[in-house]
Amino acid sequence: MKIVSWNINGIRSGFEQFKKFIKQYDPDIICLQEIKIAEDDITDEIRNISGYHSYWHSAQKRGYSGVAIYSKEKPKSIFTGIGKEEFDDEGRLIGADFGDFKVVNLYFPHSSRDLKRLDFKLKFNDELIKFLDKTDGELIICGDLNVAHEEIDLARPKDNKNNAGFTAIERKWMSDFLSLGYVDAFRNLYPETQKFTWWSNRAGVRAKNIGWRIDYFVMKKPMFDQVRDVKIHTNVLGSDHCPIELDL
Repeated sequence: MKIVSWNINGIRSGFEQFKKFIKQYDPDIICLQEIKIAEDDITDEIRNISGYHSYWHSAQKRGYSGVAIYSKEKPKSIFTGIGKEEFDDEGRLIGADFGDFKVVNLYFPHSSRDLKRLDFKLKFNDELIKFLDKTDGELIICGDLNVAHEEIDLARPKDNKNNAGFTAIERKWMSDFLSLGYVDAFRNLYPETQKFTWWSNRAGVRAKNIGWRIDYFVMKKPMFDQVRDVKIHTNVLGSDHCPIELDL
């Protein structure tokens, strides 16, 4: 089984590249973040890709945030949100129950350049833990977590020490999260490999590979034991993020 997670940074602007990616890689499940589209703006072409069922959790604010899942197999059920309106209105979680496991697709808040949303993000993080604790079954958690956990996870750690996504408190939360029994699948398979999933839109940054790894697959060990590989498709364009792939 092949599961893909991709912050598409706007499904409408990235749709042609998204279709090319599906045709080339043929994933079984695709989790998208930052779809930036309201439910009533989703066209039949976007919603009904041949061979896939699609499910959506858009933000109340148009053109902002939102998550979606495409799946070849129809899930037993779909769930959205963590049960807190201030976060759920921003369209930050959608999950699919496939019986043997559940996929939880997440788009974490960004702390903002001046850290004005850091408290909001940390509150979301804590509420998410409570939600996951109450969610039974084997979980595959994926998405844009908006944090680079260790220095290896970004090109210039010293320059970004106090910047959003690399503050000490955000990194500590990630460590604490993993200490609850979760596994960062890519880092566990490739402990010394430096690869990135996001690059600034500033000219030349992606070409020079000055990036961050902020997109993850996370799960507990019973599910991790079924992982064959995690791939980061740095060559795939269409967004400021690239897709990541989990092979089970």
